[in-house]
Amino acid sequence: MRIISESPQRTRSGPWTACAAVAVTATAVAGARAVDADSTWYRSLDKPAWQPPSWAFGAVWTPLYATIAWAAGRGLGRARGRDRAGLAAGLTVNLALNAAWNHLFFRRKSPRAGLAGTLLLDLSNAQLIRRMAVTDRSAAKALAPYAAWCLYATALNFSLARRNRPGDHPPACTPPATEQPLGRPARH
Repeated sequence: MRIISESPQRTRSGPWTACAAVAVTATAVAGARAVDADSTWYRSLDKPAWQPPSWAFGAVWTPLYATIAWAAGRGLGRARGRDRAGLAAGLTVNLALNAAWNHLFFRRKSPRAGLAGTLLLDLSNAQLIRRMAVTDRSAAKALAPYAAWCLYATALNFSLARRNRPGDHPPACTPPATEQPLGRPARH
């Protein structure tokens, strides 16, 4: 029997949520800096009919990032010792992979590199949810939409890699061919 003055173990997730929010925001900014959906390269890709419009990505990622920050703060606030260290490490790897995808896909102009990155992110999501469930099942469940969206993104990335094999498009940095008058060397 519990005495009325006793209370369940209180957790201080507020500071952890603030730290997680900073980390998630840094991830979003780092990833967004690599995205160039208006580039000639990206616009020239053969995209599947089921790809969402470009505005949908921001509309989806904003609440997903907020949910990741909330779940991470709650989980880190409740975890102790090695569980907290493992959760923090898993979250760090996950956020790094999250931001890295944009660089692999857009900066490298490589759907195949992006596919490798998103597959690693999917594995990291499974690991993060598993670690989170040990500490807080509600926080783990809150990460399910993030994992689901990433799986959808993996399917989309797979389709883009399959439809746009290397060599199908001219390199994005190739300058347009210009004719030079006879006898005059082209300027470089």
